[in-house]
Amino acid sequence: MTRPAVYLETSVVGYATTRPSRHLVVAGHQQVTWEWYALRATRYELFISQLVASEASGGNEEAAQERAAFLQGMPRLGVTDAAGELAARLVERGAVPRKAAEDALHIAIAAVHGVDYSRSISEVLIALNGTRYRMQCHA
Repeated sequence: MTRPAVYLETSVVGYATTRPSRHLVVAGHQQVTWEWYALRATRYELFISQLVASEASGGNEEAAQERAAFLQGMPRLGVTDAAGELAARLVERGAVPRKAAEDALHIAIAAVHGVDYSRSISEVLIALNGTRYRMQCHA
């Protein structure tokens, strides 16, 4: 049986690989990302794009190397003309705010490649909290 495909956005990669933060919100995002990756990621076929790899390569050199190691071996989806056109339409029609145009490209890359799910940090939070809620209801 084929596992569902998940496109990981850069925020998930960042939270999965950074040192524990003292900032409460950031630490919370890190914790749920680590939990999702440890408990749920094996249920999916994980994908990234060259855009994710590029974004993850920036910043502190040591941190960038950790992110690169995390991404090693993950299949990369192409940033195609069709993805660029779809991203532009998403922004033009107001589905994605102009200030989040790069996020529109992530959404479009996942869509044109037929990926089942796209995971950003907010979606990981929802997915993990939904699991906790269901576990509490059935406990």
